[in-house]
Amino acid sequence: MNERIRLMKQEMQDVLENNILRFWLDKMVDHEHGGFYGRIDGHGVLHSEAEKGAILNARILWSFSAAYRVLRNPKYLKIATYAKDYFIAHFFDPEYGGVYWSVDDKGNPLNTRKQFYAIGFAIYGLSEYARATGNREALEYALQLYDCIEEHALDRKYNGYIEACTREWDEIADMRLSELDANYPKSQNTHLHIIEPYTNLLRCLKELHAQESCDYVPTIGSVLPVGVTIPAETIVAVEASLRNLIDIFTDRILNPETHHLDLFFEMDWTRGAGQLESYGHDIECSWLMHEAALVLNDAEILKKMEPIVQMVAKASEKGLNADGSMIHEANLDTGHVDDDLHWWVQAEAVVGFANIYQYFGDDNALDKSLCCWDYIKRNLIDHENGEWYWSRHADGTLNMVDDKAGFWKCPYHNSRMCLEIIERFT
Repeated sequence: MNERIRLMKQEMQDVLENNILRFWLDKMVDHEHGGFYGRIDGHGVLHSEAEKGAILNARILWSFSAAYRVLRNPKYLKIATYAKDYFIAHFFDPEYGGVYWSVDDKGNPLNTRKQFYAIGFAIYGLSEYARATGNREALEYALQLYDCIEEHALDRKYNGYIEACTREWDEIADMRLSELDANYPKSQNTHLHIIEPYTNLLRCLKELHAQESCDYVPTIGSVLPVGVTIPAETIVAVEASLRNLIDIFTDRILNPETHHLDLFFEMDWTRGAGQLESYGHDIECSWLMHEAALVLNDAEILKKMEPIVQMVAKASEKGLNADGSMIHEANLDTGHVDDDLHWWVQAEAVVGFANIYQYFGDDNALDKSLCCWDYIKRNLIDHENGEWYWSRHADGTLNMVDDKAGFWKCPYHNSRMCLEIIERFT
């Protein structure tokens, strides 16, 4: 093994266990009301009354499930099970299905809209728990949510998935994922975080089908008949959805002229919100699209995808700085550049360029991955208090305004980065 990779793996396991996961274990578990606290601000102050978001809780579930699957530490299984049980008890809508956008600090429904981005992350977390444990309950809930997305979000006229619905699955005027987003019915970001969980769900189904290792007798429906681990038709259905998503990315979302991903779309896929480039999403998408093709294990799709994967990763380099960091995004119409150096963008850059090195033998890509990791170590990890800062500004000053942990600041991009490197280079 390359000595630089060996050292990076060693450093990442230390950061994962002693900086990221320890922070969430020690500081974010709500022992009074259950689940996890909704916020610790940029100055390290706990806001115990903050709402608890579906995205945060699903990402916590994914992170500890994946950590247990890779490292087999029983304390990670304990917190993953705790996260799974809380999520099922408090975020699932027992009347209309799907998951709430948020609950209050005591676990009561707060914002009951159905955002398909959040439902995607719930599938991601539950399917990873099922992967790690063979637990049928988690897999059943993941499959229920897959059905929700296919029934309520899939656009059968123009293809693709819409952003959001009301609690009752009716149309909703404001579809935005956050106040920072443009209000369009379709987005690259939501499609990215549907292809991501569908890939993991398919991988989980295939693994459990092979192992016949589910350990739970169904109690919430007949998605999986007793005595049948994974029906072949379930695998076929998820495979078909994943193939369709790959086509959506290559035929609709990918800009063929720039090789960047366009961000917002009308129902008929007319591009909206101007000429935007999001470099973090570009590099993240490059390896997630590749992962989807690899999990499908279809030689024809891989042949189609591999040049695209490399082109998208190459396009993302427009956002790279000389010190290895990657800026957030740019609006080419207005000339505005968001040159903040966000924690999640750096984490995805490390994985994305490592992926190019691993599969295509590009030594320059390995250099980019290692250089970005060096930037993270020097500038974003809070070595004293745990976890990572949200970002540094372009002038090098630390961003203390945005959260250390919160609705959007979760142990997901950074823990996944560590786990990806640990697993890829064995």
